Amino acid sequence: MHNSTTLPITDIKTKTAINYDRAEKQFIELLTTEDLDRHLDELRLVIDNIEKNIDFAIAAAYQTPSGDDAAHLFLQRILYRINRLKLFWFDSLRSYINEDSLYLQKLRKRIESVWQQWEIAQLDVESFKGIDVKKALHEKVAADIEPPLSEDNLYYRDELTIAGYRRLVAIGSLDGLVEASQISRTLGGVSNEIHAVLTRLLLEEYGGGRLARKHSSYFITMLEKLGMETQPEAYFDLVPWQLLATINHMFVVTERKSHFLRYIGGLLYGELSVPSGLRPYQAAGKRLGLSAEETSYWDIHIKVDELHGKWMLDDAALPLIEKYPQDAWEILLGYEQQKLLGSRSRKAVTQAVKEADKVVI
Repeated sequence: MHNSTTLPITDIKTKTAINYDRAEKQFIELLTTEDLDRHLDELRLVIDNIEKNIDFAIAAAYQTPSGDDAAHLFLQRILYRINRLKLFWFDSLRSYINEDSLYLQKLRKRIESVWQQWEIAQLDVESFKGIDVKKALHEKVAADIEPPLSEDNLYYRDELTIAGYRRLVAIGSLDGLVEASQISRTLGGVSNEIHAVLTRLLLEEYGGGRLARKHSSYFITMLEKLGMETQPEAYFDLVPWQLLATINHMFVVTERKSHFLRYIGGLLYGELSVPSGLRPYQAAGKRLGLSAEETSYWDIHIKVDELHGKWMLDDAALPLIEKYPQDAWEILLGYEQQKLLGSRSRKAVTQAVKEADKVVI
């Protein structure tokens, strides 16, 4: 569960301790406040506390050498709760009464601008400029499509217990149950070959419009067979900030058309790296004696994403390099950024899985 996080830091003016949990609960209440933007003055004390926690967290997460995991988690949870309003979850319509709130947009930008600067600083952006993008992309794909098994992958394959497997599935359900939804945000506009590739990819992920064959349905089946909750976000409190950051980053690059090339690069890496990334999970399931239904999500992705990676390279990334020669380096940037986000996320998830493995059943 999300542990209470009260930091022993006192604000000079209010003498109130920073408490991320309390601020997040207040924020959740704001989301369903009727006509939020018209009642900001009435809610000033609550809003001031939320913003104070956000400002403190921004400094702790992005403006200190080591960063602070509690601050990262708080900020990514706030961003996630704002971003999820862009997708319809078939829940109460009241959940969306503030989806166009200017205040929420301002708050998102307040966090996102600093976070994205921090993220981009992790990469040598200049190294992607002035090079043969097509050659560099081919080299990266060749290296990443079937990399050597890492220590963590060997752990999943050879040591993972059923408790760890259940933790892995629980954390993965946050994204797995709404998988590929963000692709839909890129499909508007003038029809073209790239648009057609993305549409084909979306249709594959959505089972050609047949719910039973939608990839997220396979995840539901896994959860059901393991006796776990199937409701979206049921295990939200188990999700590390690194995975939330990966999800929130996808909202950044899909919602802003100026980031389209970065999105294509990121999606390319995501699709081509899935089969090698999931094979250790599949192997763990077989070693543990799980049924095909209890590993079905891994199985279907290993099967189809090899083809999806080829589509993204041959039919999307390479044609876009020809169309946007001056900006094509952003495809490399998006590729490497997604690789970095994914690596960081997998390490955090593995740590959480290992902790579950240590629990005596």
